[in-house]
Amino acid sequence: MPQIGDTERSCADPSEPRGDDWMKTAPGLASIVWSPGPLGKSLSTSSRLDLVEGDPQLRPAPGAAETKVYRRRWVMLVLFSAVSASNAFMWLQYGIVSNIFTRFYGVDPLAVDWLSMIYLLTYIPLILPVLWLLDRRGVRDVVLVGAAFNCIGAWVKIGSVGPELFAVTFFGQFVCSVATVFVLGIPSYLASVWFGPREVSTACSVGVLGNQLGIAIGFLLPPILVPNVEDMDELAGHIRNMFYITAGVATFLFILVIIVFQERPELPPTQAQARARSLPPEQYSYLASILRLVRNRPFMLLVVTYGLNVGCFYAVGTLLNRMIIIHYPGEEVNAGRIGLTIVIAGMVGSLICGIWLDKTKTYKQTTLVVYFMSLVGMVVYTSTLSLGHLWVVFVTAGSLGFFMTGYLPLGFEFAVELTYPESEGTSSGLLNCSAQVFGIIFTICQGKIIDTYGTLPGNIFLCVFLLIGAGLTALIKSDLRRQKANKLVKIADPDSVTGTPSTTILREFKC
Repeated sequence: MPQIGDTERSCADPSEPRGDDWMKTAPGLASIVWSPGPLGKSLSTSSRLDLVEGDPQLRPAPGAAETKVYRRRWVMLVLFSAVSASNAFMWLQYGIVSNIFTRFYGVDPLAVDWLSMIYLLTYIPLILPVLWLLDRRGVRDVVLVGAAFNCIGAWVKIGSVGPELFAVTFFGQFVCSVATVFVLGIPSYLASVWFGPREVSTACSVGVLGNQLGIAIGFLLPPILVPNVEDMDELAGHIRNMFYITAGVATFLFILVIIVFQERPELPPTQAQARARSLPPEQYSYLASILRLVRNRPFMLLVVTYGLNVGCFYAVGTLLNRMIIIHYPGEEVNAGRIGLTIVIAGMVGSLICGIWLDKTKTYKQTTLVVYFMSLVGMVVYTSTLSLGHLWVVFVTAGSLGFFMTGYLPLGFEFAVELTYPESEGTSSGLLNCSAQVFGIIFTICQGKIIDTYGTLPGNIFLCVFLLIGAGLTALIKSDLRRQKANKLVKIADPDSVTGTPSTTILREFKC
């Protein structure tokens, strides 16, 4: 049986097979292009052999499975995005007003920074077990567990409103950080299970938008809900109100997931999904998939470059309050608004990038351009932060966010192309793991540099790594395996000269 690492596939004469007989002439083909999802129930975005809808040259063969794209796919996507947004909000609800929580709990700034960095640290040891759970139990169970942890952590933090209760609030934040592992890598997976081939990148971008929306709200609301007042009892009341609001929203979403969220549609959205449902799960090895990804050099290069870019974003988001307060004292609210500007611009960038990829399929070119523009945005933001004009910071921060945050779905989708036919849940999980590692390193290092030397050297520190990341991105071999596989099978028009639907199988397929 052919293996993933083979460079060429030899198939039967394309003039011979008719209808479904091509599977008999190429029995190894299914192992090349299909891989079973959880319990054999679904197929990853990167594991499709889709017939392109709307093309008169590509018609389903006789006996093909019935497919359907359901309207409620958007309900699943929006509900998941809301859960992700709730969790992302709690990531930044301390960091954007870090000076207030530092004074309230009587701890040093690094301790408050760890309330954000715990999200990054927790992800690293838990991602592989969660990916295994996703493979074995499916997307519904994973999202349900994530929503449950998010809800529990939010309620724990309600009991932490007291100057002596920093350990309790840290524990609550830790529980919420566990939820992140269950939701952060789901967008591309969810898109593949519910959406058709022409909208999958856009759907992935919308899933990523949910997380970004939560970050945006996390920048905006905490400075409003928790003003910098001197009276400690009044401050405790403001903090408690914020915690009650987040717990109420998390509980409501958890209940909705229990009632509404579904594992998969009754009918698959593509022929490849239909094929995947019939494959026994024992044909897929989770450990072997991980090992193949580690040996995939273009993908591992992307893992590093993705980690560098997103790690810089995590550092900027965590330390934004500190950087703004240094140059603009008393501007906690505007610090949150600048963070909101970064993320809103990034949401627009993410959506545009997703639509662009669906239309052009120019994965490496788009990724490289956006990466380089992220570097340019960081350089401009760094050079204008200390000018004393807050409106300039809003503009430069927005340009930075448009490209740096807009890069997120690009990384996911490019990884899917490079790792075909592996599950996109696994590839996106490894990307996120790299981002968490670099996020912790960059946040700690930049924080120390800012405390010792100021914001300019701290931001130059990030610029250097973005430059390295852009250079490494240029070295990634653009091996678009999914695109090659999508062109592997062409069904001839039944109204052709022969009058008989025939299947053309490419003589070569390079992985």
